[in-house]
Amino acid sequence: MIVLGIDPGIGVTGYGVAEEQGSGAMLLEHGAIRTPPHAPLPERLKAVFHGLDAICRRFDLDCMAIEQLFFNTNATTALSVGQARGVALLVAAQHGLEVAEYTPLQIKQAVTGYGRADKTQVQRMVQSLLGLADIIRPDDAADAVAVCLCHLQSYRYRRAVSKGGSHV
Repeated sequence: MIVLGIDPGIGVTGYGVAEEQGSGAMLLEHGAIRTPPHAPLPERLKAVFHGLDAICRRFDLDCMAIEQLFFNTNATTALSVGQARGVALLVAAQHGLEVAEYTPLQIKQAVTGYGRADKTQVQRMVQSLLGLADIIRPDDAADAVAVCLCHLQSYRYRRAVSKGGSHV
Protein backbone atom coordinates (compact mmCIF):
# COMPACT_ATOMS: atom_id res chain seq x y z
CA MET A 1 0.00 0.00 0.00
CA ILE A 2 1.24 3.47 -0.92
CA VAL A 3 -0.34 6.39 0.92
CA LEU A 4 -0.18 10.13 0.34
CA GLY A 5 -0.34 12.02 3.62
CA ILE A 6 -1.45 15.65 3.63
CA ASP A 7 -1.08 18.43 6.20
CA PRO A 8 -3.27 21.05 4.52
CA GLY A 9 -2.55 24.76 4.57
CA ILE A 10 -2.95 27.74 2.29
CA GLY A 11 0.60 29.04 2.74
CA VAL A 12 2.24 25.63 3.02
CA THR A 13 0.69 22.24 2.33
CA GLY A 14 2.92 19.48 3.61
CA TYR A 15 2.92 16.09 1.94
CA GLY A 16 4.50 12.71 2.41
CA VAL A 17 4.36 9.53 0.37
CA ALA A 18 5.04 6.30 2.24
CA GLU A 19 4.82 2.65 1.31
CA GLU A 20 3.92 -0.17 3.67
CA GLN A 21 6.91 -2.44 4.27
CA GLY A 22 6.00 -5.38 6.48
CA SER A 23 5.22 -3.94 9.89
CA GLY A 24 6.93 -0.65 9.02
CA ALA A 25 7.03 1.92 6.27
CA MET A 26 9.44 3.32 3.72
CA LEU A 27 9.34 7.02 2.94
CA LEU A 28 9.24 7.57 -0.82
CA GLU A 29 9.01 11.36 -0.89
CA HIS A 30 8.13 14.31 1.27
CA GLY A 31 7.97 18.03 0.84
CA ALA A 32 5.86 21.13 0.89
CA ILE A 33 3.80 23.02 -1.64
CA ARG A 34 4.33 26.71 -0.92
CA THR A 35 2.12 29.47 -2.22
CA PRO A 36 3.02 33.17 -2.58
CA PRO A 37 1.70 34.98 0.51
CA HIS A 38 0.38 37.99 -1.39
CA ALA A 39 -1.18 36.10 -4.29
CA PRO A 40 -4.98 36.09 -4.57
CA LEU A 41 -6.63 33.15 -2.82
CA PRO A 42 -7.79 31.47 -6.07
CA GLU A 43 -4.19 31.47 -7.35
CA ARG A 44 -2.93 29.96 -4.11
CA LEU A 45 -5.58 27.23 -4.23
CA LYS A 46 -4.67 26.56 -7.86
CA ALA A 47 -1.01 26.10 -6.84
CA VAL A 48 -2.01 23.60 -4.14
CA PHE A 49 -4.17 21.76 -6.69
CA HIS A 50 -1.42 21.53 -9.29
CA GLY A 51 1.18 20.48 -6.72
CA LEU A 52 -0.95 17.67 -5.32
CA ASP A 53 -2.09 16.60 -8.78
CA ALA A 54 1.56 16.26 -9.89
CA ILE A 55 2.34 14.08 -6.85
CA CYS A 56 -0.63 11.85 -7.59
CA ARG A 57 0.58 11.43 -11.17
CA ARG A 58 4.12 10.43 -10.04
CA PHE A 59 3.03 7.60 -7.75
CA ASP A 60 0.71 4.61 -7.95
CA LEU A 61 -1.17 5.66 -4.84
CA ASP A 62 -3.70 3.53 -3.00
CA CYS A 63 -5.17 6.27 -0.84
CA MET A 64 -4.85 9.72 0.65
CA ALA A 65 -4.76 10.37 4.38
CA ILE A 66 -5.40 13.91 5.53
CA GLU A 67 -5.46 15.77 8.81
CA GLN A 68 -8.93 16.82 9.87
CA LEU A 69 -9.56 20.49 10.41
CA PHE A 70 -9.63 21.32 14.09
CA PHE A 71 -11.24 24.37 15.63
CA ASN A 72 -8.96 27.36 15.35
CA THR A 73 -9.43 30.60 17.25
CA ASN A 74 -8.52 32.51 14.09
CA ALA A 75 -11.54 32.11 11.79
CA THR A 76 -9.66 33.41 8.75
CA THR A 77 -6.93 30.80 9.20
CA ALA A 78 -9.49 28.03 9.73
CA LEU A 79 -11.34 29.02 6.56
CA SER A 80 -8.22 29.12 4.40
CA VAL A 81 -6.99 25.76 5.76
CA GLY A 82 -10.45 24.36 5.07
CA GLN A 83 -10.26 25.60 1.49
CA ALA A 84 -6.83 24.00 0.97
CA ARG A 85 -8.22 20.81 2.50
CA GLY A 86 -11.11 20.93 0.03
CA VAL A 87 -8.65 21.20 -2.85
CA ALA A 88 -6.80 18.12 -1.56
CA LEU A 89 -10.07 16.19 -1.35
CA LEU A 90 -10.89 17.23 -4.91
CA VAL A 91 -7.51 15.94 -6.13
CA ALA A 92 -8.16 12.63 -4.33
CA ALA A 93 -11.57 12.33 -6.00
CA GLN A 94 -10.13 13.09 -9.43
CA HIS A 95 -7.54 10.34 -8.98
CA GLY A 96 -10.05 7.85 -7.57
CA LEU A 97 -8.31 7.68 -4.20
CA GLU A 98 -10.00 6.59 -1.00
CA VAL A 99 -9.62 9.26 1.68
CA ALA A 100 -8.96 8.63 5.36
CA GLU A 101 -9.19 11.51 7.83
CA TYR A 102 -7.48 11.71 11.20
CA THR A 103 -7.58 14.24 14.00
CA PRO A 104 -4.32 15.71 15.33
CA LEU A 105 -4.92 13.71 18.52
CA GLN A 106 -5.23 10.42 16.58
CA ILE A 107 -2.07 11.16 14.60
CA LYS A 108 -0.02 11.96 17.70
CA GLN A 109 -1.39 8.90 19.50
CA ALA A 110 -0.51 6.61 16.57
CA VAL A 111 3.01 7.97 16.09
CA THR A 112 4.14 8.65 19.67
CA GLY A 113 1.70 6.71 21.83
CA TYR A 114 0.64 9.98 23.48
CA GLY A 115 -2.16 12.13 22.06
CA ARG A 116 -0.80 15.35 23.57
CA ALA A 117 2.75 14.98 22.24
CA ASP A 118 4.42 18.17 21.12
CA LYS A 119 5.70 18.85 17.61
CA THR A 120 9.29 17.89 18.47
CA GLN A 121 8.23 14.54 19.94
CA VAL A 122 6.23 13.75 16.79
CA GLN A 123 9.13 14.73 14.52
CA ARG A 124 11.61 12.61 16.47
CA MET A 125 9.31 9.57 16.43
CA VAL A 126 8.75 9.95 12.67
CA GLN A 127 12.53 10.08 12.26
CA SER A 128 12.96 7.00 14.46
CA LEU A 129 10.15 4.95 12.91
CA LEU A 130 11.51 5.54 9.42
CA GLY A 131 15.17 5.17 10.38
CA LEU A 132 16.07 8.60 9.03
CA ALA A 133 19.35 10.36 9.78
CA ASP A 134 17.65 13.75 10.20
CA ILE A 135 14.31 15.18 11.24
CA ILE A 136 12.08 15.92 8.26
CA ARG A 137 11.84 19.59 7.34
CA PRO A 138 9.76 21.67 6.97
CA ASP A 139 7.43 20.92 9.90
CA ASP A 140 4.46 20.67 7.53
CA ALA A 141 6.14 17.82 5.64
CA ALA A 142 6.98 16.04 8.92
CA ASP A 143 3.33 16.38 9.97
CA ALA A 144 2.17 14.95 6.63
CA VAL A 145 4.51 11.97 7.00
CA ALA A 146 3.07 11.44 10.50
CA VAL A 147 -0.39 11.31 8.85
CA CYS A 148 0.95 8.57 6.52
CA LEU A 149 2.28 6.57 9.44
CA CYS A 150 -0.98 6.98 11.33
CA HIS A 151 -2.93 5.67 8.36
CA LEU A 152 -0.63 2.70 7.80
CA GLN A 153 -0.97 1.74 11.47
CA SER A 154 -4.74 2.09 11.31
CA TYR A 155 -4.88 0.14 8.04
CA ARG A 156 -2.82 -2.74 9.51
CA TYR A 157 -5.09 -2.86 12.54
CA ARG A 158 -8.29 -2.90 10.46
CA ARG A 159 -6.82 -5.58 8.18
CA ALA A 160 -5.88 -7.76 11.15
CA VAL A 161 -9.33 -7.37 12.69
CA SER A 162 -11.10 -8.15 9.40
CA LYS A 163 -9.07 -11.38 9.12
CA GLY A 164 -10.34 -12.34 12.55
CA GLY A 165 -6.93 -11.91 14.09
CA SER A 166 -7.07 -11.23 17.77
CA HIS A 167 -3.30 -10.68 17.89
CA VAL A 168 -2.90 -7.09 16.81
